[in-house]
Amino acid sequence: MVKCTKKQIRQLKTALRWKIPAAQRERIQMVLLRESGMTQPAIAEAMGVSLSTVNRAHMAYDGGGIKALKPKPIGGRQRENMTLSEEKALLTRFAKAAGAGEMLNIHDLKTAYEKAIGHPTSNSTVYNLLARHGWRKLMPRPFHPQRNLAAQDAFKKTAFQML
Repeated sequence: MVKCTKKQIRQLKTALRWKIPAAQRERIQMVLLRESGMTQPAIAEAMGVSLSTVNRAHMAYDGGGIKALKPKPIGGRQRENMTLSEEKALLTRFAKAAGAGEMLNIHDLKTAYEKAIGHPTSNSTVYNLLARHGWRKLMPRPFHPQRNLAAQDAFKKTAFQML
């Protein structure tokens, strides 16, 4: 436990008057309560949080000061392999062939994508990439894997006799 100087305590108290997020305000209060002599379990009970939350707030302040108490921003695409502009640049190479009426081969696109990101990935990642950029038509399989040719031929012979 690091003791705060009077200047640091004054900074913390003035920071409470700023317009800050509620999570940061709570963390500052936890540090101030520690400086007033309360123990961590007592602070946790008074604030209505777990002991580990209080401990993390104290450790963050001891390690990085008041800036470390600021909550981390959480936004979308945390696990992105490429930025949207990089994805668009990759797809432009394949757009010319698709615009000329050729079918897009997903295996070629997947190989180029894996080469660009530097590690293997699943097919669904590539299909999600295509959907994200408005590419929508998937190639249908040429035939059902459990097709019965004899039943198809029998249907063709008997289906149109009733007309």
